[in-house]
Amino acid sequence: MTETAIEFVDVVKRYGSVTAVDRISFSIRRGELVTFLGPSGCGKTTSLRLIAGLELPSEGTVRIAGQDVSTRAAAERNVGMVFQSYALFPHMTVIDNVAYGPTIRGGDKKAAAERGMEILAMLGLEGLGKRLPSELSGGQQQRVAVARAIVQQPDVLLFDEPLSNVDAKLRRRVREEIRDLQRRFNLTAVYVTHDQEEALAVSDRIVVMNQGRIAQIGTPRELYNSPSSRFVADFIGDANLIEGQFEGTSFVAGDLALTLPGGPGNGPATISVRPEQIALAAAPQGSATVTNAIYLGSRYEYLVETAYGPLLVSAPITSAPLASGDRVDVEIRPDGFTLLES
Repeated sequence: MTETAIEFVDVVKRYGSVTAVDRISFSIRRGELVTFLGPSGCGKTTSLRLIAGLELPSEGTVRIAGQDVSTRAAAERNVGMVFQSYALFPHMTVIDNVAYGPTIRGGDKKAAAERGMEILAMLGLEGLGKRLPSELSGGQQQRVAVARAIVQQPDVLLFDEPLSNVDAKLRRRVREEIRDLQRRFNLTAVYVTHDQEEALAVSDRIVVMNQGRIAQIGTPRELYNSPSSRFVADFIGDANLIEGQFEGTSFVAGDLALTLPGGPGNGPATISVRPEQIALAAAPQGSATVTNAIYLGSRYEYLVETAYGPLLVSAPITSAPLASGDRVDVEIRPDGFTLLES
């Protein structure tokens, strides 16, 4: 059985009358990278701070490496953290920044510096140990912050919006570096972001949060292809939410009819359909109309008006693209929709 690295059991965090985290429970396996994802104020950063010991729970239990750390301060937990601002000491060299943690805890300064140099080399920062943080690029500073956390050999490595200060063009490369490092060192990592694409790219699993509660936990593929609620479907990627009625095993909305064996029976229902799960075919007598056609280089996006509401459709590049005003037939792939919880 895989060892559990982090566990929350009925954790609540209140600030006065405000409940920031509302009785959440989850576990993270050793060597796993899990991302907390959600809009501002959803409780994701508070959850990270509860792991770090920067906040203590109002109720419930936090365990790290099997030990109850609910009442332990940050200094009493073997946790490394990469802050949003990197929090590097500007007056200290790169290697002094990296070796700071082990040294301040009473470790041998020379051994800490040697270990720091090894990790800097692994991160592609060999030869930069004597520079000041101000002499590095944003991406290099981010890697120094990671090195400083790794050198302490933490049970858990925490990332608080680590790419918010990285140039947009570097963001893809830096997130790939973080993922590679996490795998190479077999780190248990918790990552906080509000960026859905970033979360999908780096995570083993994602914890989607909303209003202090967990909306859904799953792999990136599970959350994208099988969202459990309107919130998750709408928050992760683009989704068409279609409201209709179930009649036996058929979902009906306007002139749309889809079969779902083992459906919920008769009554109102909502399905989620991703834009790439819809096919359009030009048809002079088609039941739908293209209202906007957008060229995005690698694909087209179409806005289509139907009898059951507007749809966003993603389509591959073709030699005969559709244009605004074209009549079309709409086909939703048989396995291309998800029934959402009421």
